[in-house]
Amino acid sequence: MQSFDVIVIGAGPAGAAAAHVAARTGLRVALIDRKTFPREKLCGGLITGRARGHYAEIFGHAMPFEPQDYKTTVDFRYHGQSLGLIEDAPVLCTTMRWDMDAMLCGHALAAGAQDFTGQAVAEIDRDIRTVTLKGGAVLGYGVLIGADGVNSQVARVLFGQPFERARIGFGLEIEARGAHIDPAAPIRIDLAAAQWGYGWVFPKRCSTTVGVGGLLSENPDMKRAMSDYCDRLGIDAAEASFKGQFLPFGDFRTVPGQGAELLAGDAAGLVDPITGEGIGYAMQSGQLAAKAAIAALSAGHPESAVMRYRRALRPVHRALHMARLIRPVIFSPALEPGFARAFQRSSTLRRDYLRLMAGEVEYGQILARLVLRLPRLGLMALRARL
Repeated sequence: MQSFDVIVIGAGPAGAAAAHVAARTGLRVALIDRKTFPREKLCGGLITGRARGHYAEIFGHAMPFEPQDYKTTVDFRYHGQSLGLIEDAPVLCTTMRWDMDAMLCGHALAAGAQDFTGQAVAEIDRDIRTVTLKGGAVLGYGVLIGADGVNSQVARVLFGQPFERARIGFGLEIEARGAHIDPAAPIRIDLAAAQWGYGWVFPKRCSTTVGVGGLLSENPDMKRAMSDYCDRLGIDAAEASFKGQFLPFGDFRTVPGQGAELLAGDAAGLVDPITGEGIGYAMQSGQLAAKAAIAALSAGHPESAVMRYRRALRPVHRALHMARLIRPVIFSPALEPGFARAFQRSSTLRRDYLRLMAGEVEYGQILARLVLRLPRLGLMALRARL
């Protein structure tokens, strides 16, 4: 049996950040992923200012992008109708997860993490703190970090299921090519393209990522929503290859682990329930999980890791809780039309949304402003019903 201080399962943004931070301090770190990198990953690939800030803090340099990856024009729509075009938005960047995740994994391995990518986990034994790989290797750990996505195997071991189906989100996505490639086109966000969710168009160098996502319980036929959205955009859905994935749309775990076993990123449900952004929270939570592991191991009490990690995550949980309070105002069928009209009329509201994505404002500030608008939005909803 090989022994490690920290084992990280999942080598995406959360896992790569955790492995990099832990390995950089000199700990023995194993980085496991059932896939080899590069690999495909369903994700819009929109990198916010918040995510770029976490990347720079963790890896010590700015996240690399090509000039055409920087986007400052955003087209907001509601049922296809324009809600406003902002041409000087805070910078958003587009990337292909194929490239980005391979880069992040490479950073972690360069920091000293031992490479176990391309190897699936057969068993996790919490009693003796071991991970057995399907190839037969047995790895011991002091702290285990599960960064293995929304279908987390670690979460299943800890809690019996990786997520609650009644509260999970779901997304479908395609990469549109050919005539639909226009790196200079604006980012497009369509409210109401799915119930309790939205549609997105993210132009990139080699393709345009198109998708819809929302709460699974409110979208019994997400394929139909995706097909309708493609029709609206002039994309032949019959020739498209849909990729689907569950999305922890703000359904975060208030206790992100047990003892010496922690959950980070999507495995912990750390996805913004309004914007759907999860890359920034993934890297941040991976960093915080690693720091909790380092402190717990240094103190000689690996089982204290979850207490330390939970404390560090409080600001993130607070922000996600506030976002869940706001979400019904934006997406509920009763208030959505009124919100769309207010959004169309108010450049301040549109800019607040973009500044939120860029990490320039927090949900507490947005919530305070939105409370002032609630009576007007309620009146709009009432008039729409009469």
